[in-house]
Amino acid sequence: MQNLLKVNEHIASAKKTLFSFELLPPLKGQNIENIQNTVDPLMELNPAFVNVTYHQEEFVYKTLPSGLIEKKTIRKRPGTVGIAAAIMYRYGVNVVPHIICGGFTREETENALIDLHFLGIKNLLVVRGDAQPSMKYFQAEPGGHSHALDLVKQIGDLNKGIYLEEDLLNSTPTDFSIGVAGYPEKHIEAPNMESDLKYLKMKIDAGAEFIVTQMFFDNSKFFDFVDRCRAVGITVPIIPGLKPISSLGQLNTLPQTFNIDLPDDLVKEVQKCSNNQQVREVGAEWAIAQSKELVSRNSPAIHFYTMGRADNIVKIARAVF
Repeated sequence: MQNLLKVNEHIASAKKTLFSFELLPPLKGQNIENIQNTVDPLMELNPAFVNVTYHQEEFVYKTLPSGLIEKKTIRKRPGTVGIAAAIMYRYGVNVVPHIICGGFTREETENALIDLHFLGIKNLLVVRGDAQPSMKYFQAEPGGHSHALDLVKQIGDLNKGIYLEEDLLNSTPTDFSIGVAGYPEKHIEAPNMESDLKYLKMKIDAGAEFIVTQMFFDNSKFFDFVDRCRAVGITVPIIPGLKPISSLGQLNTLPQTFNIDLPDDLVKEVQKCSNNQQVREVGAEWAIAQSKELVSRNSPAIHFYTMGRADNIVKIARAVF
């Protein structure tokens, strides 16, 4: 297995823009074969690291005939820790599992981090997580964290050997490199970009070492975001995240879900398509153009959101890297 580095170490030693991608764990009851089918063709392109997302279980409340309320789980994607370890040891590649606030107590988070440390995983991407579909606002688990900043601080404490059990003797410090999310078009809940950058800077000051951005389709917004970050004293690597548009329906769902704008030229090209295969081709060509410009501007890496399918990402990476 190759020497597994922290994300920043890999960026510092690289002579060109790196390639990385994100995986979505399969739904409960499915197996890892779909993951391997996604990963295999992408590994031929020598990714610097692979992110593995974590999603809290989704639930709804149903009213029973008795009038009582039942909490019913409707979707669950377990396995982030296991998939991250399987990918790291099968392919010898750096993995970056997501650690989220939603659905976890501080103790459960600590136990997951201990497992990741035992497995030799060095990198984490820390995010708060989304609100439940049935809820208007994010609600933390009782005994859990409400903000990604608090989660960054907990991991920072573990890196110092400070565990939740205060009288723990001979505790071993962990050695995680912490990444956080950035939003070139601001987080949907932030009142403005200044406020969003203020809290991002707080996460960096608390120990985060790199930033991976949410998807965007207009590079000028990413470049402006980087400039704004540097202006407020954020000096860590900022990795742009891209997702090639792949279906007609995403013209509506992507802006609504992620609070982003789609450029007029892209929308016009997608609207000319008569089926989703044509949309995937348009989306791939747009992402290739985005990627080439990002490479020309010396982006440290380009991170791709696969959403479970790899064919368009393979096409883009082969054209760019």
